[in-house]
Amino acid sequence: MPTRLPPLRQDFLKNGAHVYLRHLSVDCVIFGFHENQLKVLLLKWQNGPWCLPGGFVKKHESLQESATRTLRERTALKDLFLQQFFAFGDPSREKGKSKNEEFKNTWLADRFITIGYYALVEHSKVKPRPDVLSDECAWWDIDSVPSMVYDHHQILEKAIDALRIDLYSHPVGYNLLPRKFTMPELQRLYETILGKGIDRRNFQKKMLSLKILERLKERKTGGAHKAPYFYRFNLTQYKRALTVGWAGWF
Repeated sequence: MPTRLPPLRQDFLKNGAHVYLRHLSVDCVIFGFHENQLKVLLLKWQNGPWCLPGGFVKKHESLQESATRTLRERTALKDLFLQQFFAFGDPSREKGKSKNEEFKNTWLADRFITIGYYALVEHSKVKPRPDVLSDECAWWDIDSVPSMVYDHHQILEKAIDALRIDLYSHPVGYNLLPRKFTMPELQRLYETILGKGIDRRNFQKKMLSLKILERLKERKTGGAHKAPYFYRFNLTQYKRALTVGWAGWF
């Protein structure tokens, strides 16, 4: 005998087409940085595989509003760095979905074109929340993500590529690091994203020349080496750099 779906889930499958646009969705790659590892937030379908947090566009929403709402619902955060990076529309991208017994004969069995967004969040501030179609929401290292549905591995890889490209022209760090951090911690973040080492002296010189950092009087204690100073981002300069950008600083 088939399992009876929870009322909210039943209503979503039955009446969602009256609320959301058909054939259009957003998929969000939510990056966090923790213990020198780049993490991605994933959902697990009830009795099913893992997937990227996604959402459907309400009939009165813009794409950006839809992605922002999806992210807020999954992380409980309001102030997010959000970047659209690609549209995924291959006719075979959701191969096999029509055979899913739960989706069968519902609006979710239709073909969907999805718009990819990536978000940068501070890991410690996120309160992972599953959605109505899932029962778990958890962080995974990007190097050890589990098997995911449809083309979600491709979406994740495309998001990582987009983040690396953006790293060369815009600052990254404010949304991934705590309020104060050391220069080695900032360098580890960049090296983790880029997947390669960076010369320490050159990195510090370049970062300071961008005028987006303020050195604090406080030092980090407890290490084996000379205690490094803490830094914080100058938010005014940081936002300006996000808007204006820079060229090939690495």
